[in-house]
Amino acid sequence: MLQGMVALVTGGASGLGLGTVQRFVKQGAKVVIADLPSSKGKEVADELGSSAIFAPTDVTSEQDVHAALNATKRHFNKLDVLVNAAGIGFASRVFNFNRGVPHTFDDFSKVFKVNAGGTFNCVRLAVELMYKNEPNEDGQRGVVINTASVAAFDGQIGQAAYSASKGAITSMTLPLARDLVKAGIRVVTIAPGIMDTPLFKALPPKAVLLLQQSVPFPSRLGKPDEFAQLAQHIVENSYLNGEVIRLDGALRMQA
Repeated sequence: MLQGMVALVTGGASGLGLGTVQRFVKQGAKVVIADLPSSKGKEVADELGSSAIFAPTDVTSEQDVHAALNATKRHFNKLDVLVNAAGIGFASRVFNFNRGVPHTFDDFSKVFKVNAGGTFNCVRLAVELMYKNEPNEDGQRGVVINTASVAAFDGQIGQAAYSASKGAITSMTLPLARDLVKAGIRVVTIAPGIMDTPLFKALPPKAVLLLQQSVPFPSRLGKPDEFAQLAQHIVENSYLNGEVIRLDGALRMQA
């Protein structure tokens, strides 16, 4: 069902975004890879040929997102799906009592701006292009898929900023869906658990093993293609709307 569709994937040069880009192209979609200029977005697009283009994008920049959407329209003439997979991680306790130093407000603001703000920025600008599509038999014109985290529900020590940013994404899911009902645009959020992304490849093997063992079943890291498979299902299942779906192997994070 992705055949002939056009998707814009933020954070599409690595991790969950890359997995989504690769699966969507295999399923017959055209994809715009929106990622930072310093990313491997151009290399990924070159490997995928005419099915993908790279649009250098900072998701917190209105100008960059407009440019990515203009490139989408110029190359593919429409936009059916937005997948917001761009985001950053951060860990710090609210106060370091050994050093007498509080969590910096700048760090909190940056994490929130990129994760929650960047997501909202892309949604608010992308839906205008989606609205120009002819509605299908259900009246649907487009689909928005956002990425939260299980940390939105059971954040660990040091995750106040990260959890708050992902919690904001989960909380905006239903009101965004309701805002876009009359436009025929669905909004669904995926909340992944511990996924096999570049963040975890940098960890020592022992640490990765412990993380895998913390997942009830299957006891392993999630795969980017499993995230992409769920994203594909969300696009294809037109009755999914306004919902947050955990993808975590029954993991419930401990402190």
